[in-house]
Amino acid sequence: MASNQITCPHCGTVFTVDQANYAEIAQQVRSREFTTELHARLDEAEKLKAAEIAKALANAAQQSQQAVTKKDTEIQKLQGQLKSAGTERDLAVTKAVAATERQLAEARNKLALQSAEQQLRDATLRESHANELALKDELIERYKDVKAKLSVKLLGETLEQHCEVEFNRIRSLAFPNATFGKDNDASAGTKGDYVFRDFDDEGAEYISIMFEMKNRADTSSTRRKNADFFAKLDKDRRDKGCEYAVLVTMLEEDSELYAGITDVSHEYPKMFVVRPQFFLSTIGLIRNAAQETILVKAELEHVKKQHIDITEFESELEAFKSAFGRNYDLASRKFGQAIKDIDLAIEKLQKVKEGLIGSENNLRLANDKATALTVKKLTKGNPTMQAKFAELEAGTTPDSTGPA
Repeated sequence: MASNQITCPHCGTVFTVDQANYAEIAQQVRSREFTTELHARLDEAEKLKAAEIAKALANAAQQSQQAVTKKDTEIQKLQGQLKSAGTERDLAVTKAVAATERQLAEARNKLALQSAEQQLRDATLRESHANELALKDELIERYKDVKAKLSVKLLGETLEQHCEVEFNRIRSLAFPNATFGKDNDASAGTKGDYVFRDFDDEGAEYISIMFEMKNRADTSSTRRKNADFFAKLDKDRRDKGCEYAVLVTMLEEDSELYAGITDVSHEYPKMFVVRPQFFLSTIGLIRNAAQETILVKAELEHVKKQHIDITEFESELEAFKSAFGRNYDLASRKFGQAIKDIDLAIEKLQKVKEGLIGSENNLRLANDKATALTVKKLTKGNPTMQAKFAELEAGTTPDSTGPA
């Protein structure tokens, strides 16, 4: 085993130790040095930590002092502003009180002035009251006249012109498919004033109104009534094929019955009496009511067309049956005649057949007779013919002496 020498640092004595002891001593020396160095570094770290803590405390104290100083400054500033605001508030209150007192004084003066003016007006009203009472009847008459002529605004304008202008004014907007014009057809003896007709998008008419306009001249001495024109208006409606009749009237202006739109259909069917200001409203009401029946009318028209189609089909079927019957009867008669002609032809052919059969029998008998016929039978009893046939037979018999 190898050995190591160790010199004592105090006495200089040299020691020799084996390898194991040397390693143990070296390990102890290294552990002691490491522990010493570790404690030294820990002490240094503690010192640095204490210095950092001291520095942080110093900075915190400085910042806290600065914040306290800033807060004190702000408090002083706010106290100054509060004091100034208190002064301004006191000044504003003083001004407001002064202004209120001034306004109160002005209000008192104004109230006194108004009271004086009211007394003056009362005196004036009392003075003019007598004149107003004197004009009362005239004002009432004027009011009635304005009420009756509310829609007629142009001086000199007739009622017919007014209604035509009012209608044309909204025609394109409210009645784009409608016609409204004078009734110029006097073929039935009489005519109304105007006829209104409206059509759906397919061009089918669904509403028509016959109008009669009656205006009373202010200078007229004749006091006619609305009922005087009902019969003629109803006749014009029926003659011109209109569904409704409307009398636009300014007659009987004092009547409460004819103050607006009056239905008189209990006397004449689908007839109304209206004031001029309700002219357009009446058209709108009647047309709107009629529009609700368009679908019903269309359905009825469809059913009517179906009925017409069925009727035409039945008529065509009956016509076909009748024609077929006639043709069948004619064909049947011709067929019967043909059968008769065929029977006659068969009968004739049968007779021809029987005749041919009879002829066949006669021919057979004749053939039999011809077959049975011989020279002897033909020459029997005829010596001359017998001699001739004998010579003929002799001449035709071959012998040695005859010609070669």
